[in-house]
Amino acid sequence: MAGKIRYMDSRDDEQQRGITMESSAVSLRFKMSKAGQGSIDNYVINLIDTPGHVDFSTEVSTASRLCDGALVLVDVVEGVCTQTITVLRQAWLDRLRPILVINKCDRLITELKLAPIEAYHHLVQLIEQVNAVMGSFFAAERMEDDMRWRDERERRLKERKERGADEGESAAASNAEDGVEEAFKEKDDEDLYFLPDRGNVLFASAIDGWAFRVGKFAQVYAAKLGVKEANLRRVLWGDFYLDPKTKRVISHKHLKGRNLKPLFVQFVLDNIWAVYQNVVIEPNPDKVIKIVDTLGLKIPPRDLKSKDTRYLLSLIFSQWLSLSTATFQAVVEVVPPPSLAQRQRIPKMLYPDLSYDAPTDIKPKNKLEEDLYSCDDGPNATIVAYVSKMFAVKKKEMPENKRKVLTAEEMRAAGRAAREARAAAAAVAETTSTEVASIPLELPADGTPAPDEKNEDEGEEEVLLGFARLYSGTISRGTKLFCVLPKFNPSLLPSHPSNAKHLAVVDVPSLYVMMGRELVPVETVKAGNVFAVAGLAGIVGRNATICGPGIGLGRTVELQQADAEKECLVNLAGISGQAAPIVRVALEPENPADLPKLVSGLRLLNQADPCVETFQQETGEYVILTAGELHLERCLKDLRERFAKVEIQASEPIVPYREMAVKAPDMAPPKTPNAKRGTITGSTAQNLVTFTVRAAPLPQAITDFLLANVSILKRLYREGQQKKGGDATSRVDDGAAAAADDADITDEVSRQATVKPEDFWKSLDALCRKAGGEWADIADKIWAFGPHRVGPNILVDRMTGAASLRKKSHKLNLLRVDQTLMGSSTPEVGTPTASVSGEVRYLRDFDDCFETAFQIATNQGPLCAEPMQGMAFFVESVQLGGEGSAADADAVQSKAVTVRGALITAVKEAYRSGLLDWSPRLMLAMYSCDIQAATDVLGKVYAVVARRKGRIVSEEMKEGTSFFTIRAMLPVVESFGFADDIRKRTSGAASPQLIFSGYEVLDLDPFWVPTTEEELEDLGEKADRANVARLYMDAVRKRKGMFVDQKIVEFAEKQRTLKK
Repeated sequence: MAGKIRYMDSRDDEQQRGITMESSAVSLRFKMSKAGQGSIDNYVINLIDTPGHVDFSTEVSTASRLCDGALVLVDVVEGVCTQTITVLRQAWLDRLRPILVINKCDRLITELKLAPIEAYHHLVQLIEQVNAVMGSFFAAERMEDDMRWRDERERRLKERKERGADEGESAAASNAEDGVEEAFKEKDDEDLYFLPDRGNVLFASAIDGWAFRVGKFAQVYAAKLGVKEANLRRVLWGDFYLDPKTKRVISHKHLKGRNLKPLFVQFVLDNIWAVYQNVVIEPNPDKVIKIVDTLGLKIPPRDLKSKDTRYLLSLIFSQWLSLSTATFQAVVEVVPPPSLAQRQRIPKMLYPDLSYDAPTDIKPKNKLEEDLYSCDDGPNATIVAYVSKMFAVKKKEMPENKRKVLTAEEMRAAGRAAREARAAAAAVAETTSTEVASIPLELPADGTPAPDEKNEDEGEEEVLLGFARLYSGTISRGTKLFCVLPKFNPSLLPSHPSNAKHLAVVDVPSLYVMMGRELVPVETVKAGNVFAVAGLAGIVGRNATICGPGIGLGRTVELQQADAEKECLVNLAGISGQAAPIVRVALEPENPADLPKLVSGLRLLNQADPCVETFQQETGEYVILTAGELHLERCLKDLRERFAKVEIQASEPIVPYREMAVKAPDMAPPKTPNAKRGTITGSTAQNLVTFTVRAAPLPQAITDFLLANVSILKRLYREGQQKKGGDATSRVDDGAAAAADDADITDEVSRQATVKPEDFWKSLDALCRKAGGEWADIADKIWAFGPHRVGPNILVDRMTGAASLRKKSHKLNLLRVDQTLMGSSTPEVGTPTASVSGEVRYLRDFDDCFETAFQIATNQGPLCAEPMQGMAFFVESVQLGGEGSAADADAVQSKAVTVRGALITAVKEAYRSGLLDWSPRLMLAMYSCDIQAATDVLGKVYAVVARRKGRIVSEEMKEGTSFFTIRAMLPVVESFGFADDIRKRTSGAASPQLIFSGYEVLDLDPFWVPTTEEELEDLGEKADRANVARLYMDAVRKRKGMFVDQKIVEFAEKQRTLKK
C-alpha cells in the first residue's frame, strides 16, 4: 500500500495533490536482534515526515531541531536539486546524522531502460554529487575555523609583543611554549560522506516496496562464498571484480583488459533487473516461480498466477528486500541514540558560535548542561523541552472529545441501563404527561439546548498544540513549568525588566504522542521523545523552551520564584528559515461585519504556520506574507475553512521592489547649477531653517557589505538603545527594536554575517578607503543607516561629524549627553566662539529631524514609495534664521515645535529629489528557477520563460538520461501562474521550483521617452514599445492610491462610419 494510504498526509489538499504540506510525526516500535546475539532489542523511533516542496522548507527547519538524524530522499533520475542542497545544509547546521535514500530506482529499469552496468555508473555519479555538496559545507566550515584561528593568533601575538617589551626573555620563552599549542588542528572529513559500504546509503523504490543496503547482500553472499561478511561488504561497492578463474576479488588494476562486471552489478543489480524483466517487462511465469523458489519466498500459487504484475512484484520484493526493515535497520545502526546525539548537538544549540569540531572538547558547566548532554530522564533531572512550532487541531478531533469505542461488556451494561431508564420513564409518564405537554418540543425538559446543537460549533473550533521534543527530565500531566520565549536573555536575571515579559508559567493539562493524523493521550513523556503538548495557546507565538526543576525534587514553579530557579532556565529558540516569505497579499472579508473573525483567524494562522507573516499596514490593510504561490493558496484555504470561517477577498499579489539610482551617460543636467549632481537646497517656511543635502549612489562593495551584515546592524542598534537610556528607556524602545528586527520581512535571503560585530567599523572603513574619492573618510561621519536604522543606505554628516555612529559606539557617554541637547563640553562639536557654539547647539536640536526624514525617505522612495537601496545622503550645511546669527537662532528655537515638522517634510522631499537628479532604477525581486525538462519540450520551456521576462542562466544535460536541468532567473511579479503555465505548455513534462534569490536592477529608466532621431524612427513619437519599468512603477502607484501620469485617451481619431 506504499504511496496509496498516505497515512501521514492528514489534510485533504495533501491527499489530492500528492504532496506533503505540513510536517507530521509518528512514533514506531521496532524489534531487532543483532547477529550473534540471542536477545531481541526494542527500539522506539520518532519519525517526522517533512515536505519536499520549496514553499514549505520552513517546516523542515522546525522539524530538524527536534531530530538526531535525517533520511534525505533523492530522486535517482532528477538527482541533486536545489531543495536537496537546502535539506542537506539544514542537517549540517543542526548536526544531524543523515542517511541517503536513493529513491525511485525502478525508473532506471522501466523508464530509462538502463542496463545494470549503466545504472551502476549512474548511481556512482549521483552519490558523488551528493558528497560534493557535503564537502562544500565542510570546506566552508574549515575556512571559517582557519580565519577564526588566525585572528586569535594575531591577537595573542600582539598581546605577547606588548608584554614582551616589559618582560624580556621570559615572554620570549612563553611565546615558544604557546606557539606549539597554537598549531591549527586539521580535521578528517572522512565520516561526513555517504558511502554504501558504511551502511548510510539506501537504494529504494518506495512505490514497489523494496529497499536495501549493501550489507544485506554481503550477509547473503558471505554464507554462500564462505568469506567474512565485513570483508565482502568492503568490496561489494566500488571498482572491485570477481576473477572467474581464481574466484578471488580483484581491483581495477588487475583487470588486464578483461570486461568484467563490478561485484555490485553482478551480485545485486543483475538479480533486481531479472525480477523486473520476468515479472513486469516480459512476464514469464515459469521463471518467476524459479526466482521465488531460489529466494525461498512464501507466495501463494494464486498470487503467482495474478494478472496484476505490479502486485506480484510488490509481493516478491516485500518479502525479499523489505522497505520497512531496511529503513529501520539503517536508522538504528547509523543514527545515534539521544544520549549520544545530544552530547554532539546540544553544545551547538547552547553556544551557536562554536566551530564544527568544538563539541568533543566541551564539558558540561552545570547540572542543567549535564542533564542535557546525557539526556537524563530521571525524576531529579532538569526538565527541558523545545517547542519548535504550534499546530492546529479541530476540537472535535481531540482524543477526549471523540466517541469512545466500547467493549462488548461495556455495550451490554449500557443496554441494561437504557432498558431500566425506559421502564422508569414509562412508570412516571402517566403522572407527568400534562406537564410535559406544555413544554416546547424544540428544547429538552430542563430548557437547555439540544446537545448536538450546542456542540456543533464548538467542535469546529481550532485547538493549538505545541510540537515539541523533551531533551531531559520527565514531564507529566498537571506539571507547572516555566515557558521561556525566544527573546529571553539567559545572561540576565529572570526578574530583569527586559526578561519579565518573555517568561511565563504554564500548566501542562495534556500530553499526546503523535501518530500521524491521530493523537494518543499519555500521562508522562520521557527524555528523547517527540510529543504534543496542550496549554500553550495565547502564551507561545511560534517556538519556545519549556523548562523547570525535576519532578522528583518537589519544588514548586512560580513566576515570583523565577530568580531562585535561574539554573534551570535555558533558551533553545533560534530557527533560521531558508525560505523568505516574499508573496504579499491584502485581505478583507466579503461581509465587513466579519472583520473581527478575520483578525482572529489571522492570529491563529500566524501561530499555526511557521513560515507565514501577518500584520496590519499603516493604511489599515491586513496583509499576509507567504513563501510562494502554493503556500499562499494553502493559507487562504485554511483561513476560509478552519481559522476565520468567513468568505475572504484577496487582492492581487503585492510584490516588493527596491529603488536606487545609477550614473547613466544620458542624464539631464543637475537640478542645482554649479554643484555636484544630486545636490538639493531647501528651506522651511519663511526660511527659518535653510539646508543643503546631496544624494549619491553607494559603491556596490559597500552596499553588499551592509546587506550581508544587517544582523550586526540590528545588534549594534539594540545595544545602543539599551545603553542610551538604561533599563527604563530600553522598555520604551522595545517597539523600535522590534521594528528593527522585523523591518525587512521581505528583504534578501537570510545571509550569514561576514565579520564579527567588533570588527564591523574597521571592515567598513577599509571598504570605504578602497573605494577612494569622497568615500575614503565617510566611515567616521556616518550618521545613520536606513530604512529602519539597519538598511543598506547611509546618512553622512558633512558639517561637524558630531553625529557619527562610530564615535557614539566608542564613546557611549555621548549618547547620554545627547539627551541634554549636546552641551558645549562635547569635544566633537568644537567651540571657536560663543555665538557659533550656541548655533551648533541649536543645530544639534534638529539632528533627529534630519534622521527621521532620512528613515522616511529611504523607506518610501520617490518612484513608487518602495524602500531605497544603495544610496548615500550627505548633509552639507544647515543654517538657522537665514543669516545664521545667534539672535535669529534664538528666534528659531522659540518656534522649534512648529519648525520641526516642517523641517522633516522639507528634508524628506530633498532626499527624494536628490535621488531623481541621477538616473533612477527599479530593483525587481527575483526567483531562481530550476526546471527539469525532457529534450522534446525544451523549446516550449524557453518560450514560457522568455514571455515572462525571465532569462536562462544555465542548462545541463544529466548524463545517462534525456533530461535537462535548466536554471533561470524570473521576476517575482511575472511568476504568478508560471508553474501551471509551464505544465500546460509541456503537457506536464516540465516542473519548476522557485526560490527567492534577492533583488536585481532593471536597467531601464522609468521616465525614459524616445528623443533622438534613431529612437523616434524606431519607436515613433508614441513609443509603441512599452517602458517595462514605467509599467511596473505605475502599477504600484495605482495600487497605493498615488498619482499616475497616464493618458485616459490614447488615440483620439474621429470615428468613421462604414457608409463613408
